[in-house]
Amino acid sequence: MKLHGIHHVTAITSDAAGNHDFYTRTLGLRLVKKTVNQDDVSAYHLFYADGTGTPGTDLTFFDWPAARETRGTNSIIRTGLRVGSTATLEWWRERLGAASPFAERDGRHVLDFEDPEGQRLSLIVDDEPAAAIWERSSVPPEHQIRGLGPVALSVRKPASTDRILRDLLGLDLVRSYEWSGRETNVYRCGTKDGAAREIHIVAEPDAVIARQGAGGVHHIALRTNVADYDAWAARLAESGVPNSGPVDRFWFRSLYFRDPNGILFEIATDEPGFATDEPVDKLGETLSLPPFLEPRRGEIEANLKPLA
Repeated sequence: MKLHGIHHVTAITSDAAGNHDFYTRTLGLRLVKKTVNQDDVSAYHLFYADGTGTPGTDLTFFDWPAARETRGTNSIIRTGLRVGSTATLEWWRERLGAASPFAERDGRHVLDFEDPEGQRLSLIVDDEPAAAIWERSSVPPEHQIRGLGPVALSVRKPASTDRILRDLLGLDLVRSYEWSGRETNVYRCGTKDGAAREIHIVAEPDAVIARQGAGGVHHIALRTNVADYDAWAARLAESGVPNSGPVDRFWFRSLYFRDPNGILFEIATDEPGFATDEPVDKLGETLSLPPFLEPRRGEIEANLKPLA
């Protein structure tokens, strides 16, 4: 029973319209699901991904009226986005108006940048092909973002997170490297190598604790399938780690828990997927609600702000 990689990363915005503009127009991602936070229906939950919403390509946002994140440790500090070549990195450097050229980190070419709210992102060259091109993207097909890459976490007590990743989740510690003078361990989800399957743990034992807010990350989700979901639920229950128990999000099924450093993890299924309630060619064009919220559609829509 192995996890297959990163399913999605969920972050926080306080400006849904500006967020939608940046991720669809500037980054050229597709809005594949426009819905609400199922635990707080006053907030959008926006899913940006490749052309068909393939698991492992989703960068999602809760829209909350939050102050900016206070950066620090015990938090997710950078989200990787995969691209196909160094020529594409140069194209993105010019598009984003980056002041410095791309660099090399952990043996890969990378371009670090931030969104308008300070969300820390990196474009990373990776040779795994794109799952689905988005034909209506503002970005040419050869330069489109191919999906999620490594996600970096900063923690005060790396040994505690190591036990969760290796003993509970079955991830492999595959290598270590130095990032700006800090020891960083790389863990692999599943048996295949590749940027889409990596979690990087940065040890910062003396740093201040982060405070979540706009421009920060809420949680990271790792991929499983429906066939293994009940076994993962049982494994979490038997481990003694406090967790949510099974949660049905309609488009996928989830399990949530925190590591001892306070990082929120999710295990999410690939199935049934975003096309469960919308045709693939219409994904994200209207507000989509899970069946249990459908009777409240009028109330929910009345309280949401337009995205454009």
